[in-house]
Amino acid sequence: MYQSAIDLEAVTAIDMHVHIEVDDHGHASLPEPLVAAVSKYFRTDGPRPAVDAVARYYRERNMAAVVFTVDAGTQLRHPPLSSAEIARAAAEHADVLIPFGSVDPRTGAAALDLAARLIEQEGVRGFKFHPTVQGFDPGHEAYAPLWALIERAGLPAIFHTGQTGIGAGLPGGFGLRLGLSNPMLLDPVAADFPDLQIVMAHPSVPWQDEALSVATHKPNTWIDLSGWSPKYFPAALVRHANSVLKHRVLFGTDYPLLTPDRWLRDVAATDLRPEVLPGILKDNAARLLGLAPHRREESP
Repeated sequence: MYQSAIDLEAVTAIDMHVHIEVDDHGHASLPEPLVAAVSKYFRTDGPRPAVDAVARYYRERNMAAVVFTVDAGTQLRHPPLSSAEIARAAAEHADVLIPFGSVDPRTGAAALDLAARLIEQEGVRGFKFHPTVQGFDPGHEAYAPLWALIERAGLPAIFHTGQTGIGAGLPGGFGLRLGLSNPMLLDPVAADFPDLQIVMAHPSVPWQDEALSVATHKPNTWIDLSGWSPKYFPAALVRHANSVLKHRVLFGTDYPLLTPDRWLRDVAATDLRPEVLPGILKDNAARLLGLAPHRREESP
């Protein structure tokens, strides 16, 4: 069972958004047409490392990383990677890796059972969902029992928001619906489950204002800065990260599609203030993940 051994003094950053896209058996998390489309969208044909390689990569950089897959078996008709196997592999690298689980919300009671097992038996430290790829509206009442279970466990949940490269350019976008990743669909979840910490992943283009609205209104919501080079961050996002949301904005990359090396290089070209970067890079994530005490937010 996973138990964190991360030394907060030793790591320089916590990457909140790292995908495990292939397992030790060579099985990919996405069907081949989607893998090709994502590589084209991000203009990368780089390797898709398994857990051990990801751990080595982040250890070399004195960083920690939240790792996960996305279980979209119903929507994609493709067997997902095993979150249990990812958690067990991460336990071998507990100095740098933090495993999140993923379940397919559309499987109903089976999703609840799997989520409970991942928490109780594997020690996952949160969950990852992708409403577009999994094909569900997170605000629908059918999924309330799942959010209640995660809330009771005291764990955070990351939700993809905004545009996605998955399916981009394929006929009909591979049947995937972008509107399911509008961050406003998370507003009722945040309202109904005020103790559930919700991370809205990525700059939420074209719904950045919606994400900022939810985050400023609901104190149990966060934003991670993954999936985009910092030099392309919307100005409103940077403005909020520098002020009212500075304690709830998180470093994330979307590795392996965007590397922490590039993120850190490109952030120098932004207007993010040097004094807020330590919080964004590590301190905010440490509080969210229970690695450091919570603190009251200060006025900007």
